[in-house]
Amino acid sequence: MSLFAAAEAENRRQAQPLALRMRPQTLTEFVGQQHFLGEGKLLHRLIKADRLSALLFYGPPGTGKTTLAHLLATETRCSFRQLNAVTSGVKDLRAVIDESRDSLATEGLRTLLFVDEIHRFNKTQQDALLPDVEDGTVVLVGATTSNPFFAVNSALVSRSRVFEFQPLGIEDVTQLLNRALTDQDRGLGTIPVNLHSDAARFLAETCDGDARQALSALEIGVLSCDDRPVEFTLELAAESVQRKAVQYDRDGDAHYDAISALIKSIRGSDPDAGIYWLARMLEGGEDVRFLARRLVILASEDVGNADPQALPLAIAAMQACEFVGLPECQLNLAQTVAYLACAPKSNAATVAIGEARSDVREGRTVPVPMHLRDSHYAGAKQLGHGDGYEYAHNSEGGVAAQDYLGVEREYYRPVDRGFEREMAKRLESIRAKLPSAHSAKQEGDNE
Repeated sequence: MSLFAAAEAENRRQAQPLALRMRPQTLTEFVGQQHFLGEGKLLHRLIKADRLSALLFYGPPGTGKTTLAHLLATETRCSFRQLNAVTSGVKDLRAVIDESRDSLATEGLRTLLFVDEIHRFNKTQQDALLPDVEDGTVVLVGATTSNPFFAVNSALVSRSRVFEFQPLGIEDVTQLLNRALTDQDRGLGTIPVNLHSDAARFLAETCDGDARQALSALEIGVLSCDDRPVEFTLELAAESVQRKAVQYDRDGDAHYDAISALIKSIRGSDPDAGIYWLARMLEGGEDVRFLARRLVILASEDVGNADPQALPLAIAAMQACEFVGLPECQLNLAQTVAYLACAPKSNAATVAIGEARSDVREGRTVPVPMHLRDSHYAGAKQLGHGDGYEYAHNSEGGVAAQDYLGVEREYYRPVDRGFEREMAKRLESIRAKLPSAHSAKQEGDNE
């Protein structure tokens, strides 16, 4: 390399951000994802056996998807080609595949084709990959932040191995920060820096598992400080980090995962977790109507009659969200989440309607008993409608000893919690007077 070319290369290197310069150059430098890359794990075995075919990397930004694709090409002695599904079309795809086919035929050199944001390819573009993936012309590595089982063509998913990347842990990010401070060639090793432990932890926590964010903040803090050695304090770390963008896609996995976590936390009676997931969704820009609607559903589905005040409170919160709006309606939502989480739980009504609808769908349709049929029109009496009906208010205790269903069924079974405990006691005395329910209870006892 000439002196002029070397100077150009050095200038380009100096212009690169720290995160790019510190990108691992070997698999031993790669940090994280040991659940599939560790010794004996699937991807490690595929690399060792040199049997890579089609891989889909799925996970949040900054977790190493692109970096690992580069390293796989090196480890398997493949030529590396990269396309971005946002800017590339079928023509670009065919050009790379044709080039890969020629390279394989003439030099025996395989090509690893890395397609970033692969879910952005339409069905036709994804289908164009299938033949060459199947015959081994290219080793396909597709990267996406969206769940490929929803976002990628099922035909392509069925031919691929899916690896889910997890956000880097605090120890992983701290390791990368320390490596950047000691590397004199690619990192900041030529600058004396005293990275305080609380500052390192702050950067590792606020980056949300995204190594790029942590390294960028470290670089900003070091290069913007004139003192030598640089005292990288917690204060400096905070000044080097912008307000982080919450990773949340209202139309993607984050939306469904977060609302699932919120509902399950409330159902599990954990108000702290419930409040956190509510905050996570609010910070991500979730529609408050969606949140309020889910809380109204949950009030009946998971609390039910164990606390009859739960549903009115949830409806009040829904109305408050319409009337007040953000940011103040976060208070109404938080109050409701806390109340629902602490309320006694019952899914008795949920189970009851589920069983009843199943009987309606799958069993014989039960005719309305004659004494319960409408008798307010001309000719009803002639048909016998309403004959024998007993007006419940005229009976002792307001309960008439008559059959209201015509078959033996018991759907509603109150739990022994909250107000349903009282309802269960009352229901026991009521069912003792109802012929069909009483018969079903007796039959169950006899069994």
